[in-house]
Amino acid sequence: MKLSVWTYEGPPHVGAMRVATAMKDLHFVLHAPQGDTYADLLFTMIERRDHRPPVTYTTFQARDLGSDTAALFRDALRDAYDRFQPQAMIVGASCTAELIQDDPGGLSETAGLPCPIIPLELPSYQRKECFGADETFFQIVRALSCPQERQAMTCNILGPTALGFRHRDDVAEIKRLLEELGVTVNVIAPLGATPADITRLPAAEFNVLLYPETGESAARWLEREHGQPFTKTVPIGVGATREFVAEISRITGRDLTLDEARLRLPWWSRSVDSTYLTGKRVFLFGDATHVMAAARVARDEIGFEVVGMGCYNREFARSLRVMAKDYGVPALITDDYLEVEAEIERLAPEMILGTQMERHIGKRLGIPCAVISAPVHVQDFPARYSPVMGLEGANVLFDTFVHPLVMGLEEHLLAMFREDFEFHDAAGPSHHGHNTVRIESADASGGSISGQVKTDRAERRDPTWTAVEGASMAPEGEPASEVIWLSEAEKELRKVPFFVRGKAKRNTEAFAAERGLSEISRETLYDAKAHYAR
Repeated sequence: MKLSVWTYEGPPHVGAMRVATAMKDLHFVLHAPQGDTYADLLFTMIERRDHRPPVTYTTFQARDLGSDTAALFRDALRDAYDRFQPQAMIVGASCTAELIQDDPGGLSETAGLPCPIIPLELPSYQRKECFGADETFFQIVRALSCPQERQAMTCNILGPTALGFRHRDDVAEIKRLLEELGVTVNVIAPLGATPADITRLPAAEFNVLLYPETGESAARWLEREHGQPFTKTVPIGVGATREFVAEISRITGRDLTLDEARLRLPWWSRSVDSTYLTGKRVFLFGDATHVMAAARVARDEIGFEVVGMGCYNREFARSLRVMAKDYGVPALITDDYLEVEAEIERLAPEMILGTQMERHIGKRLGIPCAVISAPVHVQDFPARYSPVMGLEGANVLFDTFVHPLVMGLEEHLLAMFREDFEFHDAAGPSHHGHNTVRIESADASGGSISGQVKTDRAERRDPTWTAVEGASMAPEGEPASEVIWLSEAEKELRKVPFFVRGKAKRNTEAFAAERGLSEISRETLYDAKAHYAR
């Protein structure tokens, strides 16, 4: 565990909260000090949930450490049951409370409450959020599931939680797909399930594992203890969805056919409007499942070139490394966003497919970014129906991947016409006409001519250059280079497409520095281009 401005995963008790918040009639009693009680912020603000998370905190303070904090936990446990009357409860400790070693599991055994109480062992200083969700769901399934009579052509959907990337819509899309195949969904868990539903899990013929990060341990236990096979294919993209259906056919022993009437991605990928995007260089980062699925869609179904990929959850590092090797690209396994930023800057892709943090990195580097994985912010919990799995998910992915580049093409066109009176450097968007300042310029007779110049300057769209004549060409936040850009070279650099302009600038300055040049002319720019093109 380390302190950081941003983090891809929280501590494991946040994963437990994701499971508890996803379920109904389950309550989580968390032994935690005052200050660790931020679940309301996570779920009600970011996910825009319409009810508070079912979490009760002991909220002990510094003055309580000299007394019996175990008594505080027992009181909180009994008060939570009396108030909420849940079907089952889970108990655990936050990273800070773990140091006190009060043992919430042992304390709950002596409480004498009339409902199942499931203790969680979540090593806060060794594991993280996805592990916490996976382990919590596994413990709930192990404690509550009971042998059932199996029903043919039925399945459970495992893995969706609160605060997951498009889990709500993915579940709806896959449930619809399964029903079209003639498969009845028995239980969806944890999302929307009650403890009573968990007892019915073994009644299904097989399990559909949508999110390995949060449901694989439970799926493997159900396979081992109750003989339920589970799907290994995550249906993200056209090819994976077809393989998903074929896998269900093998499990059920029936010839199932997928109706692809709703599918648009294959034709759109071949259309003239998208073929000009073929070969665009993309970098992917996020949780391993979404990164590997998105890389396949990007390369095989849209025609991008994958130049790098990585994930933050080390539990899935091996499978991602195998895929990266097959793609002939480096695999970056890290939970440090600064390492991710350095790799993106080194590879200089034309688009990023990542998380909320890669969106920020892309803004700083002037590279378009589409979000494909948690962690995400409020804008990635849309009110509209927007899955990334199944047939409609494939259509959504096409839009998600292509739209940032289409907008980038518009920026390039604006750059091409930068000398035009309507699109010159000082002119902002035409619909921002109110955002103007008055300027004074002298006419030929020495008189003053009043005019207006829009102040929403082009550098807001492209941070890799400064629109004001005579200003430093260095990106915002970086020191200006020692070499001087002549005006003709600056003008020529602005003709370079915005998504590679930063790299062209850095290469030219490096080229000039190697040759001891103190000024960069237009000829130097072209010489550098020829040098790096070899």
